[in-house]
Amino acid sequence: MTVDAHHHLWDLSVRDQGWIAEDSPIRRDFTLADLAPEAAAAGVDRTVLVQTVTVAEETPEFLALAAAHDLIAGVVGWTDLTRPDIADELARLRELPGGRYLKGIRHQVQGEPDPEWLLRADVRRGLAAVAAAGLVYDLLVLPHQLPACVKAAAALPQLTFVLDHLGKPPIAYGTLEPWAGDLRALAAHPNTVCKLSGMVTEADLAAWTVADLRPYADVVLDAFGPDRVMFGSDWPVCGLAATYAQVLDAARELVGSPDRRIFETTATTVYDL
Repeated sequence: MTVDAHHHLWDLSVRDQGWIAEDSPIRRDFTLADLAPEAAAAGVDRTVLVQTVTVAEETPEFLALAAAHDLIAGVVGWTDLTRPDIADELARLRELPGGRYLKGIRHQVQGEPDPEWLLRADVRRGLAAVAAAGLVYDLLVLPHQLPACVKAAAALPQLTFVLDHLGKPPIAYGTLEPWAGDLRALAAHPNTVCKLSGMVTEADLAAWTVADLRPYADVVLDAFGPDRVMFGSDWPVCGLAATYAQVLDAARELVGSPDRRIFETTATTVYDL
């Protein structure tokens, strides 16, 4: 079995995706009907659907979609971590149709101007509620926010943090530090996991090669180990630089072996799929 631990779906007639540029080739609908044949052709059996916008209505929609389609095995949704009734809201989401598919929560921390947003008292209270609900927390951050991730992981050992897209290192520029050092500091905490995802869109979109990605993938594989690394396509965002099949093939080449942990068991364990 192969698990894609990170992809998105959206319908622009239901909700705009304001983060997508007006002239972008991905400014169109991407539905499960688009994903299913791509996943099947690539040999992907199960997926984790991840939130795209900070809109409360999206998560219930994703849960219902997961309940209706076998391909989606889990959902990483969004809710406001700072709301005073966060524990009640998480419980409410779990009771919705498809609520059992809620596996994690994510917020676009990369868009927060405060580099230590994760360490705010109200945010930390919300993160503790996520842990108490038996969910994990996906980290969507930029490299300069990694030190705050390290502190958050240390402060909340009961919560599993999943780093999306390697923390978005500057692959297009070929520089490793300070990203690599900060990533290793995060990996030193046993309650952290990393997705081997989002690399092609941090590289040269038109001319990336597997060799460009390898130094960054090697740091992740060495720091976390295959028991704490999982593959994610980041489809359809990856389409800015590569096809679904190309992303999966690149990941397999970077790993160097058909490691079941990276392509199946890490995701199924962490997200309780």
